[in-house]
Amino acid sequence: MTLWMIGNMAAHSVPSTLKRLLFAVKYSPLQSRCCAVQREAQYSTISIPSEKTFDKILIANRGEIACRVHVKMADEAVCVGSAPTSKSYLNMDAIMDAIRVTGAQAVHPGYGFLSENKEFAKRLAAEGVAFIGPDTHAIQAMGDKIESKLIAKAAKVNTIPGFDGVVKTAEEAVKIAQEIGYPVMIKASAGGGGKGMRIAWNDEETREGFRFSSQEAASSFGDDRLLIEKYIDNPRHIEIQVLADKHGNALWLNERECSIQRRNQKVVEEAPSTFLDPVTRRAMGEQAVQLAKAVQYSSAGTVEFLVDSKKNFYFLEMNTRLQVEHPITECITGLDLVEQMIRVAKGYQLQHTQDDIPINGWAIECRVYAEDPYKSFGLPSIGRLSQYQEPLDLDKVRVDSGIQEGSDISIYYDPMISKLITYGATRAEALGRMEDALDNYVIRGVTHNIPLLREIITHPRFVSGHISTNFLPEVYPDGFKGHQLEADAKRELLASAAVLYITAELRSAKVLGTQRVASTPVECSHWELCVELGEERQDVEISKSGTVYTVEMDGAKVEVWGALNLASPLLPLTINGTQRMLQCLSRDAAGVIVLQYLGTLFKVRVLSKLAAELNSYMPEKVSEDTSSILRSPMPGTVVAVSVKPGDTVAEGQEICVIEAMKMQNSLTAVKQAKVKSVHCKPGETVGEGDLLVELE
Repeated sequence: MTLWMIGNMAAHSVPSTLKRLLFAVKYSPLQSRCCAVQREAQYSTISIPSEKTFDKILIANRGEIACRVHVKMADEAVCVGSAPTSKSYLNMDAIMDAIRVTGAQAVHPGYGFLSENKEFAKRLAAEGVAFIGPDTHAIQAMGDKIESKLIAKAAKVNTIPGFDGVVKTAEEAVKIAQEIGYPVMIKASAGGGGKGMRIAWNDEETREGFRFSSQEAASSFGDDRLLIEKYIDNPRHIEIQVLADKHGNALWLNERECSIQRRNQKVVEEAPSTFLDPVTRRAMGEQAVQLAKAVQYSSAGTVEFLVDSKKNFYFLEMNTRLQVEHPITECITGLDLVEQMIRVAKGYQLQHTQDDIPINGWAIECRVYAEDPYKSFGLPSIGRLSQYQEPLDLDKVRVDSGIQEGSDISIYYDPMISKLITYGATRAEALGRMEDALDNYVIRGVTHNIPLLREIITHPRFVSGHISTNFLPEVYPDGFKGHQLEADAKRELLASAAVLYITAELRSAKVLGTQRVASTPVECSHWELCVELGEERQDVEISKSGTVYTVEMDGAKVEVWGALNLASPLLPLTINGTQRMLQCLSRDAAGVIVLQYLGTLFKVRVLSKLAAELNSYMPEKVSEDTSSILRSPMPGTVVAVSVKPGDTVAEGQEICVIEAMKMQNSLTAVKQAKVKSVHCKPGETVGEGDLLVELE
């Protein structure tokens, strides 16, 4: 694993892997970084050529946040250990050695890992190295959820009712939960990012939540302490970005709406919020600044609130670091938060006052993950990016990523591929651009969550702003199933597949300008085909006039034309006058075409009339009986196995626990049965689909 040192602002290529490297960067006078709302918006930060800053900064992180702090300008890279985080990015000794070797004067920690670790900040101070973040006392005060809540109360910040102490045992947790009243939130005292958090609605869920939250907290933060507080049903998660210097100045930089979540982790964010009015916004901002000043905060930080339907807001936690979703704040304010953090760490005063902070336009961020959205809204996927193309040719689109074509997504880190940000003068513009950006984003080699992201940002509830942290389970109570095709959309999809099939047949019929035998006659401009989607079969007739194909089915006509370049991953088509961007992931000799249409992958089979008739005689493949076997739904590490051969398990009983990308998942029996065999043991690494347990 490598740390990066930023260089003399000259562009350098990114190494083929961003796994275990720390980067070092030499900083000349600060320069504003365009918000990639391309060609139009520039940051308003004032660059002062005479302003001295650090000569060399170490970026103690990996992936997209390391790139955000200028990895592409790095001069040096230092390996700090092997893949497990405990041996690399959480290895303080190795990082301190990297600082000494490179002569770094400052460290930007990004987020996660050691970004909110007070011991790391103390060790940097002892070495005379600047920490590009708040002072250690602020990290300690706000990093502990129990202490931060007490400080917030003293600073007259609204807080959630709960138990202001450490919960030591599962039974104590049950007793406290009963006193507070269900539902309750169990969460890691030192946590963040959704790790170590569970909602409990009864005693049994409290015991289970205590166990998993403490294990996740120990794994992610090295601290298994937990607290319990009242869970506010149907809340919004709205956070305030703050910025403070070492001279007592502090600002609030408006809010970010972060209510779209799965497993307490954010998926879609936007700035500003559709819900807040100016009075509530100011009240939240002023309370956030009160809290920052109470702990003498300096640098960029985020104060998170839960907001109920009546706009009552309650302090949740303060993140003493740069936030994942900071780009949308940069887009609407024009401030480069990384630059501001560096200036503050160097000792400069803020360049702006509260009256200088605008809300210009609207910004949306989608977190693009290597996840299967059809499994619990996103279980991790691993693999190599065989093809990767970001939609950066679109206007007002920004992509913060730390990968490139050929990169590997492993089980050791967070599954985020990138942060996709779009900006517009209005929310409607930003959402429209996000829809286009998702359609133009090419990711091959891993399963990704673009189907879910696109459904979210086009759902009527989201478009109307009627959201809460319960949005996903409420909108998809039976789990996410992908885009549900209505009649017109289904005809568009089938027509597109049929046209692609004919295009391929026409192309394959010519080799070096000479005709060869093809399965479909090519001397005419009229074809009869059969198109299958799932269990449905549709007869279609296609005619071609110039560059326009007309597809007839069920008495309806669909006209298709466009750039039918079968070698391109993107297929810009016009279908009945509407512009669509489709992606063709694969085609095979059996007529199966996999298309990404409206964000979702569909497997369509196109056959000639004769082939369709003959295909009806083919035997159907018998599906595997999965009721007697348990396979791993994701790649990960076996944490615990709760059964052995001969045991009798009840329906819903835990069989084993798999940890994937810092999250623990309990796998349970789907029926009452006797355990026939166990094929895994604690500590083993398993892949998606690996057999874990067989039942009789």
